[in-house]
Amino acid sequence: DNEENPFKCPECGSDGIIQDNQRGESICTSCGLVLTDHVVNPEQERRAFTTEERAKRIRTGAPITNLLPDMGLTTVIDMPNPQNQKLWRAVKWQNRLPWSKRNILIATTEIKRIAGILNLPQDVKETAAKIYKKAFHKKLLRGRSIKAMVAACVYYACRASKIPRTLQEILDQTDVEPKEMRKAYRTLIKELNLKVPALSPTSLVPKYISDLGLSNKVENRVVQILRGVKNELFIAGKDPKGLCAAAIYLAAKELGEARSQQQIAKAIGITEVTLRS
Repeated sequence: DNEENPFKCPECGSDGIIQDNQRGESICTSCGLVLTDHVVNPEQERRAFTTEERAKRIRTGAPITNLLPDMGLTTVIDMPNPQNQKLWRAVKWQNRLPWSKRNILIATTEIKRIAGILNLPQDVKETAAKIYKKAFHKKLLRGRSIKAMVAACVYYACRASKIPRTLQEILDQTDVEPKEMRKAYRTLIKELNLKVPALSPTSLVPKYISDLGLSNKVENRVVQILRGVKNELFIAGKDPKGLCAAAIYLAAKELGEARSQQQIAKAIGITEVTLRS
């Protein structure tokens, strides 16, 4: 019966339960057992009409996120009285980030910039930042640029979340050399023991169909063609963009909406030789 009745202590059976709202606990007055902890305070928040009032009355901080150098768990010293020199010195030193935090701050800012341009969801940004921090703590940044590693992290995060973004789309948003980014990507996979997620050619179809101005009929036919060859051995190791381009070329020609190989290759960002092969 005691377990079913939340107002009775399961230890001594007493019904003298008190609520400590400051600690967020329910306590038995007879034996001192803490029945519940971290109870949410149901009281109404105090109203704030100005920014200053809101800052003074706020009781919670921003959520924990990998997109901040310290996960958003830092302690912020409020601006002290100008006459208190010791506190002023403490505030000054707190604002001077060490190199490790400055490096991650630069990287997360770049991740948010690229993700914003490519309209990537929050979980992709979080994953990219998490991988970058792992790489930084494993000292994989030595001899490599921050931007190259950031681009590699964003690319991996997109593939892990099955977001159809190609390597070239990410390279277009940064000034990193393709060779440098590929090298950083291979380092991430090898050193962090990451599982390489496969990019499905079918996930790229809607974007390229739209870019080429083709109909839904062509899109459905392209998906049908790609699914037909998905399990065939001869496509192993082939560029997903190349497979997508070839399927679009065949489907468009079949349904009377033909596009030249040059048009398709240019829209998708491959060579005509790749499309033909």
